[in-house]
Amino acid sequence: MEIADAQREVRSVFVGGFPGQIVSGILWLLSAGLATWSSPRLGIGVLVVGGALIYPGALVLLRVMGRRASLDAGNPMGQLATQVAITIPANLPIVAGATLYRLNWFYPAMMVVVGAHYFPFVFLYGMRLFALLGALLVGGGVAIGLYFGGRFDSGAWFTGVLLLIFGIVGRSVALSEERGR
Repeated sequence: MEIADAQREVRSVFVGGFPGQIVSGILWLLSAGLATWSSPRLGIGVLVVGGALIYPGALVLLRVMGRRASLDAGNPMGQLATQVAITIPANLPIVAGATLYRLNWFYPAMMVVVGAHYFPFVFLYGMRLFALLGALLVGGGVAIGLYFGGRFDSGAWFTGVLLLIFGIVGRSVALSEERGR
């Protein structure tokens, strides 16, 4: 399978990243709401534990949308997707260290980790859109952590909204490509 064909299948099956970003965006907003109106500890717990449910939630959303939820067995991008997914839990000790140093760095540190995890999506999906998303999350995490860290929850609200927007844009790109074929 050629790389362009493998990327096209990833874009098509995963609708330009729409299901994962919608599930993730909702999770970040739920976490933000809990951190704002309940406690930072609850917001942290929901994001960390709920993060493990993003991919299964995306698969459920794909099925609800009436779409298949897996790549062809011969598509090598499936292996890359698995490797990219591992980067977030592998970086949680860094987030924990930042949070122990300064509680208000939890969401900005998570933004940097999640943003960095999106850079390989540029190749995985064949969509430069993910470079912009990664840059906004990494840059936003650094800026909020260093300059706008007075509120614990601001990074969570920013990230949740950003993920929803990029999910909708990615869906539009993928469906437009499908209609063009």
